[in-house]
This record gives sequence, C-alpha cells and structure tokens, in this order.
Amino acid sequence: MMILRSNALFLVLILGFSLTQIQSLRFEIESGHTKCISEEIKGHSMTVGKYHIINPNDGHPLPDTHKVTVRATSEHGNSYHYAENVHEGHFSFETVEAGDYQSCFVAADHKPPVKLTVDFEWKTGVAAKDWTNVAKKASVEAMELELKHMAETVQAIHDEMFYLREREEEMHDLNISTNDKMAWMTGLSILVCLSVAGLQFWHLKTFFEKKKLI
Repeated sequence: MMILRSNALFLVLILGFSLTQIQSLRFEIESGHTKCISEEIKGHSMTVGKYHIINPNDGHPLPDTHKVTVRATSEHGNSYHYAENVHEGHFSFETVEAGDYQSCFVAADHKPPVKLTVDFEWKTGVAAKDWTNVAKKASVEAMELELKHMAETVQAIHDEMFYLREREEEMHDLNISTNDKMAWMTGLSILVCLSVAGLQFWHLKTFFEKKKLI
C-alpha cells in the first residue's frame, strides 16, 4: 500500500513539473538589434524572469557597451517590466489574462558594433515561486513544505486542465463557425453560378431569336 501511494505521489510530481514552464537559454544580440522571447502563459499565473550579460573578459569589469534595455509585455500591449541600459535584472508578476507574453532585449547601437551574450531564465507556474522564502516565513518543517509544494502542484494541474478544456471549447466553436461560413459561401457560390448560367442561356436564346436561327 505504501508503495502504491509513493508511486502515485511521484506521478503527481512528475505531471506537475511537466506543466510548469521553465526557459533557460543563452543567446547573442548585436548592437542596435532586438531579440524577443515569447511564452504562452495562462491567466492568474506567477512568472519570474532573471537575466544578465555574460562578461566576455573574466576578471575585468564589464564594458560600458554591454548593456541592454529590457521590456516584458503581454500580447494585449500591457507592460509588466521595463529596465533601460542595464547589465542584469529580474522581474516577477502575476498574469491577468491568458496569452503570449514577450520579453524583448534591445542592445544599444555602438560603432563599431559588438555582440552581447545574454543569459535568460524564465519560470512560470509552480516553478516561479520562491519556496525557500516560503519555508523561512512560515517556519515550517521540510515535510510540511513538501506537502504545500505538492498542494500547489495539484492546484496547477487542476487549473491547467480547465485552461486546456476552455481552449478546446474555443477551438470547437471556431470550427463550427468556420463550417457554417463555408456552407454559406458554398451555397452563395452555387446560386451565383446558376444565376450567371441562366443569364447566359437567356442572352443566347434572345440572340438566336433575333437572328431567326431558332
């Protein structure tokens, strides 16, 4: 019985971690150019991002040319983070609406141009929460913290299932609407074709009658 419970808990944890989104990437950006990273996030979800520019010369100060302007926005144009001419930073916010969110990095224009290497980590969902601080503030024991983490994971799975169901219903409604429009357009096309054919027949009949060919 204990083995079955352990396997069940392990399965819940694996599924929960698969539903959380973590992007950790390193990319290059040239002076005067922009690089945007997009992530689809559901509504009322916590998201945290950390970024910094890699120093090309270890042991030396970071050059003044190695700075970026960072902006995090939603697909509706709402701005959640803005930092100008920085070499590192972070942001955290709770999303309001579901959709695509973008983090754009703009490198200042320099002559001659230089290439910046940016390290960026983006977490959403359960992975975005600082569980260390939660443990310190609540003064809970390790097992209580793990149970709280698991409860958050189960809630995230529950929310994700409802989110996917809503998206499925939206796609279903869109398919029905598209089929109705296609049926209407097909009927209209047939009506137009029949009307044109009738007009052509009437025109030819009138022409032949005038020429006394029929």
